Amino acid sequence: MRQRIATLDCARGIAILGILLLNISAFGLPKAAYLNPAYKGLPSTIDAWTWALLDIFAQAKFLIMFALLFGAGLQLLLPRGKRWIQARLSWLLLFGLVHAIFFWDGDILLSYGLIGLVCWRMIREAKSSKTLLRTGAMLFTIGVAILIMFAFITHGKPGSFWLPGASDLMYERYWKLQGGLMAWSNRLDLLSSTMIAIGAQYGWELAGAMLFGAGLMRSGWLRGEFSLGHYRRLAFGLITLSMVIQIPAVILQWRLGWDYRWSGFLLQAPREIGGAMQTVGYLALCYGFWPTLAKLRISFWFTQIGRMALSNYLLQTLICTTLFYHFELFERFNRLQLLAIVPVVWLINLLFSLYWLRYFSQGPMEWLWRRLTTLAAGQPVIPSANP
Repeated sequence: MRQRIATLDCARGIAILGILLLNISAFGLPKAAYLNPAYKGLPSTIDAWTWALLDIFAQAKFLIMFALLFGAGLQLLLPRGKRWIQARLSWLLLFGLVHAIFFWDGDILLSYGLIGLVCWRMIREAKSSKTLLRTGAMLFTIGVAILIMFAFITHGKPGSFWLPGASDLMYERYWKLQGGLMAWSNRLDLLSSTMIAIGAQYGWELAGAMLFGAGLMRSGWLRGEFSLGHYRRLAFGLITLSMVIQIPAVILQWRLGWDYRWSGFLLQAPREIGGAMQTVGYLALCYGFWPTLAKLRISFWFTQIGRMALSNYLLQTLICTTLFYHFELFERFNRLQLLAIVPVVWLINLLFSLYWLRYFSQGPMEWLWRRLTTLAAGQPVIPSANP
């Protein structure tokens, strides 16, 4: 049985918590607000600044980080064999399907399971870590290129997903608060659009990030086998370069009033590239200062949350859908006010992880995922095994 890598669990915990910084807007505001702060007209100064800072420091960064770590996990799982990996990813896909239809339309599990089923074979067949890194970078770049291409082939008038009308916003609020069959039906419609986006553009970037993460793991980079100086220099270089790329793009979006063609495509491209660089920079920062960070209590907290990443991700959905849809707090807060809720959810994630792992070796969803994978793969069940 392989030993857990503490730095990976810590980074995974940071990614799960960081994802909520953006997801909180997706829970508490209409879907169009996630990428377009001007979805109801020009935003207030506070709302615009909140969006800008989140865009520079968080937007896409933690999703890419999670994708990199997911690819690293696939590399670690290769010794398990074909049946185990396929069963594990198939169950993740099914979890995502249930989550996306019956709980929340911002699900990522389905896309990770789907793309993972494609990528694990590419990881297995890759001859070296350099091959994985090159292929991953190429696929990610193709995804960005497709994004730019869309700017020239799409019509100039945005749809309701970017600039919804008053009736669109009223209907979205209605079905989200109403729940039940109406919500399931609308989430199913949104899921079909998500699948198209994955096949056309996002899937390329996601696959690229997974392969790149697998390459970082195979090379030993994500095992912490490089010098501390290497990680620190790389962190400084990549984060600085990413800021140089992203900040002008964010400023231009603001100046252009978040125009659809520019903000949705042309200026999104440098932010995607810069975001990927920044993500690796964040990881390098973690590894470069790990001897110091490992002594801090907060690093232990991140690690425990990371060990229960799936459970904590789904717990965030349960908390936020309860708050915003069942307690009808949807559209009651602006972006900055929504951020004040994030630490409360983080605290619940932390307390849940610390309490659960005091008595059990893995999270509840991790246990279920492993048990179903074991049964589907036709292997004997070992109750005490770690995820």
